[in-house]
Amino acid sequence: MGFFKDLSGMGNKKREINAPLIVVSNRLPFVLGKNADGGLVRKQSAGGLVTAVAPVVVECNGTWIGWSGSFDLKPNDPIPESDPEDKAPTAGLKSSQIIPVHLDKSEIEEFYNGCCNGTFWPLFHSMPDRANFVSRDWKTYCKVNDKFADCTLAALRDAIKKLDAAGDYHTAPLVWIHDYQLLTTATKIRQACESENLRCKLGFFLHIPFPSWDIMRLLPWDDQVLQGMLAYDFTAFHIEDYCLNFIDCCCRRLGCRVDRTNMLVELAGRTIQVKALPIGIPFDRFVQLSEKAPAFLNMSDDVKVILGVDRLDYTKGLVHRILAFEKFLDKYPEHREKVVLLQISVPSRTDVKEYKQLKDETELLIGRINGRFSMPNWSPIRYIYGCLSQEQLAALYRDCAVALVTPLRDGMNLVAKEFVACQIRTPGVLILSPFAGAGGTMHEALLVNPYELDEMANVLNRALRMPLDERELRMTQLRHREQLLDVNYWMTSFFSSMGALGDDACDGNADDGTGLPSKSMQLQLDDFDMYLSNHIAGAGKLSLILDYDGTLTHLTSHPDLAVMSEETVKVLQRLSRMPDVNIAIISGRTLDNVKSMVGIENVTYAGSHGIEILHPDGTNFVHPVPRQYEQKVAELQKVLADEVCGDGAWVENKGVMLTYHYREVPVARREHLEHRAVEIFEAAGFEPHRGFLAIEGKPPVTWDQGRASIYILRTTYGVDWSERVRVVYAGNEDAMLALQGIACTFRVDPSPMVQTAADFRLSGPDAVLTMLKWVEKEMHKRMPTLSRTVSNSRVQNAALAHSIRSQMSIDQKEEEKEKMILLARRSKLTTT
Repeated sequence: MGFFKDLSGMGNKKREINAPLIVVSNRLPFVLGKNADGGLVRKQSAGGLVTAVAPVVVECNGTWIGWSGSFDLKPNDPIPESDPEDKAPTAGLKSSQIIPVHLDKSEIEEFYNGCCNGTFWPLFHSMPDRANFVSRDWKTYCKVNDKFADCTLAALRDAIKKLDAAGDYHTAPLVWIHDYQLLTTATKIRQACESENLRCKLGFFLHIPFPSWDIMRLLPWDDQVLQGMLAYDFTAFHIEDYCLNFIDCCCRRLGCRVDRTNMLVELAGRTIQVKALPIGIPFDRFVQLSEKAPAFLNMSDDVKVILGVDRLDYTKGLVHRILAFEKFLDKYPEHREKVVLLQISVPSRTDVKEYKQLKDETELLIGRINGRFSMPNWSPIRYIYGCLSQEQLAALYRDCAVALVTPLRDGMNLVAKEFVACQIRTPGVLILSPFAGAGGTMHEALLVNPYELDEMANVLNRALRMPLDERELRMTQLRHREQLLDVNYWMTSFFSSMGALGDDACDGNADDGTGLPSKSMQLQLDDFDMYLSNHIAGAGKLSLILDYDGTLTHLTSHPDLAVMSEETVKVLQRLSRMPDVNIAIISGRTLDNVKSMVGIENVTYAGSHGIEILHPDGTNFVHPVPRQYEQKVAELQKVLADEVCGDGAWVENKGVMLTYHYREVPVARREHLEHRAVEIFEAAGFEPHRGFLAIEGKPPVTWDQGRASIYILRTTYGVDWSERVRVVYAGNEDAMLALQGIACTFRVDPSPMVQTAADFRLSGPDAVLTMLKWVEKEMHKRMPTLSRTVSNSRVQNAALAHSIRSQMSIDQKEEEKEKMILLARRSKLTTT
């Protein structure tokens, strides 16, 4: 195969990528510019990611997907080949290995400037006051991510086609997606892979911090972002803190089961591995640069240089650093005329107002401090607003006495690592913020809180006075670690974690040789201690409200095949006989059908999503449906049968509603048929509700499973039921909002890509069965505290129920009907 690549960085053992590689990033690994003739040419793009990954993509004949950075590149324009004299890491990357994503100016404005930099950048750096939440920008962000997904799927299908042609039906291509610009890209990729049965391994790396739950919950679209990040098989961050933040958000927002010890997250039956992989730098390359770079500083040997190198961004703490340096000059006047702060600020987002203001504020502050402290032959701060070459930076790193790396928040910060690599002469001192990812690994640096200006001044004084032997000891340890854990080690660690290296002896939780968890975490009874113990603790009744299809039974090709397992039936029967437990089963099926499918006594049944309700004592309720919709069902069924049935699609008649099923339809035809079916439902005045490869057409009545659930609770226990009853609901989304805060809710869905208001998620009926067993176990521990006495006169009860039904009409208010049912129930149910 043509995708093997020898990787170094993890000992002397040969490391080979064992699968085709597809790398996806916001930008391509080079910049497209124009030559004198107006033609497109490649220009070198700096960065550790490009330096490390591009040679691997070149040698394994992989693919790189990203935006070209140019609006001049049209969809059919070829990518230029590299210049023959080009020595950049991307020089060998052929145009055939590049797939450009084409974006227009409005998309870039809303996607990149709006959502990426206006929303995600400040929010993920824990600065929510700077974040903007604009719905239009978010929609464009999702649209652009889908474009990246389409390009990735095209490359993936092509890679699989080549593997199959070579007779390799087992190797899964590796897709590696990068950073916060592409948080939802994998959503569409995962859905396509499942529907088309495409084999692949999906991996993601976030290059910026991941915020804590109290910050992340401010994002209006947090559930979609988290689900997008859980569409991968493997998700990696710089440090463990970011991993734990992510896992906590998945648990608290999505209701996922998590294993914080092994860093696993389960969603819809899939287990996602989360791991900390601190990125490194091309250490040896910086050593070589520092050895060859001529001196760039022109200062007396008596003056020590304190160096700051940052992109001009509010997360870098430039204003705090400069104010701390002013305090240092005030507090330690003996250093005046003996030190200089050299601040390099690389221009960033120059068209954004906030960044222009930061530039003005920084320059005014530097001007004031220089005006205050300058002498005829000395100014305390030298400021460069612009870009320096890597050779010039290497010379500065090598010759400065102190590197001041004090961001307010940073994913990793490679400046600290570059400084250490270039310290080949008399060692200097690294001062580092603990709020950079590097602060968690570079322990020999002097850590200082950038918000504490006095302490920064003290630490700066300590660094300048540090004796040589301590400096040598600290720098030796720092250099040894960074040389070992360089960018190649980081990259190889990622591939190894993905099970993409041919000689891997898998570690972690894998048992299939992939390096990834091969199975979901087995759901145990004890897992529900966390979910339900507090909810049902103490005395009182428990009401279980359960959906049928997909909750108590697996989804099947035909509703008649959806039969509960024998074990589920037995557990429900035992629960139904417990005096403190009431069970209600709500289904989109007709009342008669759901009752016959379940067949358990002493259970409340609700059909047609609660339009029909039958209590165990015979009390019946039917929510009125406008007569014209009852008459339209047969006509609508015929239209659907004529236009969108066939190829495995069919229509299920549920009395007052219809369900259009298209699970058996070939993938290529599903989208068209789904769209047309929705149009037919809407034209007939029915409300289409999408399910799992099914569309349910409901008459426009203000009644759903949520309202039906509350009605069942009121008529079973009385209007004050909430004080004495604990409720557990498991099923679909209709009831979630109505029961939010009232019940402990479980969304039961095999798909990981669903929005839900539920407290927790369960992947399917097997998980629901485990939950029911837990409930049974817990309720056995309790002594019955409430008992029911039913009237002996069944004839009277039936007559009363019939009387109530006969009095109902479509014009009656629902509240009046409810009161009548409640009076009937009170005559038969005594609660003590």
